[in-house]
Amino acid sequence: MNENIALETAVVTRLIEKNWRIAFAESCTGGLCAGRLVNVPDASRVLDVSFVTYANEAKIKYLGVPIDLIEAHGVVSEEVAGTMAAGVVKTAGCEVGVATSGIAGPSGAVPGKPVGTVCFGFSVNGQVTTYTRHFDGMARNEVRAAAVEFVFETLPTLL
Repeated sequence: MNENIALETAVVTRLIEKNWRIAFAESCTGGLCAGRLVNVPDASRVLDVSFVTYANEAKIKYLGVPIDLIEAHGVVSEEVAGTMAAGVVKTAGCEVGVATSGIAGPSGAVPGKPVGTVCFGFSVNGQVTTYTRHFDGMARNEVRAAAVEFVFETLPTLL
């Protein structure tokens, strides 16, 4: 079990207080965000469904990300992450959506987007906020873990 369960407990508690539900749309984190949330015993009160949309086709089909947006900005972009977050809210019928899209490595870097680049989208009660973080010098699973940590550090500030 995660040693720092306080962050996810705070998220679950705040969601229960607001009577809100959450869903995740994960690419580079591959389900780790949803997995971390369910470390909390009451997670079933706030989580019904989440998606691992690793392929572009899944982002398009399940989250409504337009192919033109992916082509214009790249799949690892704040534009796509924000659209993923808004899309998962619509698909899941919830108030809070969180999306991750990144380059965990060791390959996949493109000009301006080195390995370790992760874009995040948060849709909270209709308001979309996006971030980009560069987790430099980390191995693949370290990037993924750092991305999940960022999600759970950021969520309480937005709820």
